[in-house]
Amino acid sequence: MTLTEAGAPPVYRDRAAPVDVRVRDLLSRMTLREKVGQLNQRMYGWDAYRRTPDGGFELTDALYAETERFAGLGALYGLLRADAWSGVDHTGGPVAVDGPALADLVQHHVLQRSRLGIPALFVEEVPHGLMALDGTVLPVNLAVGATWDPGLYERAAAHAAAELRARGGHVALVSALDIARDPRWGRTEECFGEDPYLAARLTEALVRGMQGAPAPHFAPDKAPVVLKHFAGQGATVGGRNSAESELGRRELHEIHLPAARAGIRAGAAAVMAAYNEVDGMPCCGNRTLLHDLLRESWGFQGLVMADGLAVDRLARITGDKVSAGALALGAGVDLSLWDEGFTHLEEAVERGLVAEDVLDTAVARVLRLKFQLGLFEEPYAHSPSPDPDAGRELSTELARAAVTLLHNDGRVLPVRATRIAVIGPHGATTAHQLGDYTAPQRPGTGSSVLDGLRRLAPPGTDVRHARGCALTGDDLSGIPEAVALAAGSDLAVLVLGGSSARTPDTEFDANGAARRTRSDMTCGEGVDLAGLRLGRAQRALLDAVTATGTPTAVVLVQGRPHAVPEAAERADALLTAWYPGPWGGEAIADVLLGNTEPTGRLPVSVPRSAAQLPVYYNHKDTEYGSYVDVDAEPLYAFGQGLSYTTFSYGPPRADRHTVTVDVANTGERHGRTVVQVYLRRLITSVWPRTLELCAFEGVDLAPGECRAVTLPLDAERLGDAGAVEIRVAESSRAALTAVPAVLDLRA
Repeated sequence: MTLTEAGAPPVYRDRAAPVDVRVRDLLSRMTLREKVGQLNQRMYGWDAYRRTPDGGFELTDALYAETERFAGLGALYGLLRADAWSGVDHTGGPVAVDGPALADLVQHHVLQRSRLGIPALFVEEVPHGLMALDGTVLPVNLAVGATWDPGLYERAAAHAAAELRARGGHVALVSALDIARDPRWGRTEECFGEDPYLAARLTEALVRGMQGAPAPHFAPDKAPVVLKHFAGQGATVGGRNSAESELGRRELHEIHLPAARAGIRAGAAAVMAAYNEVDGMPCCGNRTLLHDLLRESWGFQGLVMADGLAVDRLARITGDKVSAGALALGAGVDLSLWDEGFTHLEEAVERGLVAEDVLDTAVARVLRLKFQLGLFEEPYAHSPSPDPDAGRELSTELARAAVTLLHNDGRVLPVRATRIAVIGPHGATTAHQLGDYTAPQRPGTGSSVLDGLRRLAPPGTDVRHARGCALTGDDLSGIPEAVALAAGSDLAVLVLGGSSARTPDTEFDANGAARRTRSDMTCGEGVDLAGLRLGRAQRALLDAVTATGTPTAVVLVQGRPHAVPEAAERADALLTAWYPGPWGGEAIADVLLGNTEPTGRLPVSVPRSAAQLPVYYNHKDTEYGSYVDVDAEPLYAFGQGLSYTTFSYGPPRADRHTVTVDVANTGERHGRTVVQVYLRRLITSVWPRTLELCAFEGVDLAPGECRAVTLPLDAERLGDAGAVEIRVAESSRAALTAVPAVLDLRA
């Protein structure tokens, strides 16, 4: 331990001193080289260790070189990460029982190499659960959006944070800020949906669940959140990953910033600067975005991290990586990710490219987070591991809540059949239910749709299976078997969709995005589509099965809304479950059998064709003409979803602060509806949007029950609007014809 001249511990070692005082004291003792080291997050964490013959771990020369370079280590990304890109799996990676020991081994080494005893931050991916071996996998964000249930998501996020901290991790990277405006984008599954208000409420829930109540220090089972990606990445042109964006100021502020604003107000510790550019300047070099807006206007005091290798891309503007690092630092980036640019910050300061006080400000933010985590006092502390059964139940509960019934015209659901044919490439596998950014699962983990129906169907139900076809390719040889099975059954459950499953034969870019794949991967980072239809073999299977005349329920397992007019026209029922996680098959079976009501609502509009795009509901209120060859409206609208019962809504009663509506269950089953409140601006200073979601609430009602539901209206959301209509309905499409309440806010 470093001592002062009087022999007492230095101020930064005094746990009773205020955090900012400790930060200033430590910063005053650091060399320029040590400061620069705190801003670098250079390594892939899986390169820092290897297994020993006795089953333990040893550190690598790569880690020794990195800690020697800057006399310590600022942050380490992905120590626990496991997937096809990292190559980490159960044969040699850190499982739940030995992950903490690995984290301690690395931290001990870092502290030994640091003259001042500064611990490292361990930064991990937690996109939908901790991305580590034996971590609980949750449904993807698009499925979370379909639940319209922030409270449930908050509980799931809290479990994920507890797992991270129990394993020795500190900081959670979580996608939350991207808005799905073009479903061809492979990362659509990482979005909560197309609407900024829905995304904002779920982002708040994420921050509350992971970080807990705002406090000077994080609880042992809570983790600071890095919200990804700031900002506008969902506006990518053509649905191509990391492509340019065409964002005006109004579109940026109305659509792509509200979720970030909400997360920061909830206390988010950090944000990640996105890859895309805003008005010609990439986000990680965009001072207008990171400083003027984020720091000055919003008052954000937390950390800004660059996305992987994004700083070095700025060399295309600056001419070299030294000046690229200086540009990013000056713009507001505090912590790099794998870049060379930040390794040259010492040179950049000496050349006058960036002032040392700017560097000090960034270092102070990194150190502050370490003090808030208590790492100087307890660098090896781990919270108790949460109950894995509780994680499984939360994952399954989210999956159930996300299953969305889009039509049930044949009234074949809930299932009454005694002979059920489960058909399709998704029917008997869990591998394609997981989504991107998922660690390898132990054999036998989870439940497929086939598993779920066989376990949960009433005694005497005959549940059989035929795959029919693969997810991709043109092989139709399995279709005759599937047709024969369907023809001899009372109901065919046809499970189709896409996959974000990474496999060892996938080729990756240096930042982990998929570059080329020979697997069934049709979605995920780097896997963008020009069209949205299911593959040829899946369409042929759908045609063949429905042609048998056997009632057919189609279930879509997907990371984006596919265009499925064939299913809408020919199937008796259609559901989407998104990527529901390992136990999604059980959740889907529960809904099919009627053990659970379908409660999901669409977080995105479903197009009829990719040629229609964009089809999001909250476009400008302009008289778009229809197409000559196809309807311009989406196949299914934002907010849409059916139940096994029916509901009616009375006319809304609104004032400046609340809206009240009478909601009744007019059917014969208990059910849940999501009351959706939409704003339509009548008199405003700029051209308005057709509708804007401004409140929502899930309501459970018994058969025949009627309840007056009151929801708050956000004064900031209303803004400086003049006259407005408040419309309450079950979906954005229904809201277009709902009886409105008119408010004149000028009075």
